[in-house]
Amino acid sequence: MALLSQDEIQSALNQMDGWSLSKNTIVKTISFKTYMDGIQFVNKLAEIAESMNHHPDLKVGWCKVDVLFTSHDQGGVTDQCIRMAQTVEKILDN
Repeated sequence: MALLSQDEIQSALNQMDGWSLSKNTIVKTISFKTYMDGIQFVNKLAEIAESMNHHPDLKVGWCKVDVLFTSHDQGGVTDQCIRMAQTVEKILDN
C-alpha cells in the first residue's frame, strides 16, 4: 500500500464534501442533531473499520465527531484512507 501524492489526495477529496488534508491526515468534522446520533455513527464506522482493518482516529464531542484517517504504517494517506473516507460518506447518506 503506497502513499498517495498531494495531487492524488486532493483530487479524491474534491469528490467528497467537507474533507481536508492536514499533516498527512485526511479530516472531516461531522455535525449531528444529538449526541447519541454521533455515537451511533461512531459505532457503525467502528464495525466497518474493524472489518477493513483500517481504523480512524475519532474525537467525539457534543453533537459532532471528528474523523481522521492516515496510515500509521506508511506515514501518510493511502488508497485505503480514501476508501474509508468514501465509506464515511456512504454511512452519512443512509
